[in-house]
Amino acid sequence: MNSLLQQFHQQIRLANRESEGGPGIVRDLDGPVRRRYPVTPGASYAMVESPEGLGDDPDHWIARTAAFFTARGERVEWKTYSYDEPADLGNRLQSNGFQKEDDEALLLGESAALVHGVALPAGVTLREADSPQDYHRIHELMQTIWGPRDGDMTEELRREKEADPTSLDVVLVEQDRETPVLCAAWCRYSPGTDFASMWGGSTLPRWRRKGIYRSTVTWRAQRAIDRGYRYMRLDTSPDSRPILTKLGLQHVAETTPYVHSSPLTRMGD
Repeated sequence: MNSLLQQFHQQIRLANRESEGGPGIVRDLDGPVRRRYPVTPGASYAMVESPEGLGDDPDHWIARTAAFFTARGERVEWKTYSYDEPADLGNRLQSNGFQKEDDEALLLGESAALVHGVALPAGVTLREADSPQDYHRIHELMQTIWGPRDGDMTEELRREKEADPTSLDVVLVEQDRETPVLCAAWCRYSPGTDFASMWGGSTLPRWRRKGIYRSTVTWRAQRAIDRGYRYMRLDTSPDSRPILTKLGLQHVAETTPYVHSSPLTRMGD
């Protein structure tokens, strides 16, 4: 494990700060399993991970986790990293009813490496989200690109920002305030650590490869630097990975989600 990955592991994963949350979010431990889930099932996403391994009986903890979220009627993602123990964790999760989703690359590096001047297309502007209407428009963008999802992630972001304005910054790219948002992204901060993290970046297909996503990277990186965060973390898809590695971020590990849906959530899909 390289030194930067080791710092991420210690400061974020072992501290149970994998994905910060705002009001209405529970963060707890069940043995070696670190859990994040909403007080009200379905109000937000549920996620678990096991950064210290699963001990001598991994299947016990996997089955116990599946049973816990099944009883809540809730979909849960088990987030794995390529260095997690046991080495066959992915196979064990699948044997216990979890479904593998697409791999992503974990990128880490200096926030300053991501700050570059980018020219936006004519008539396009970038600004911070500053109203409930902005978050509603971002929700419409996500629905357009990804289809229906559990809960309203953008409403959760709005509540989190409202409860603690220093917890994250949300940026959008648009032509004007009345037309669809072209791209939206956010930067989340982990106080007491060296790390900020970038999320989102979804862009309408016909507006891709025009510097729009790249402009949100620079904006978020500068915000992180201004707030005192030296390092940036991203889970990246194949589309954005080349942009970010060219800027100097390191590809340090793979991260793979495994999803378990209870009978109730499957009936509602």
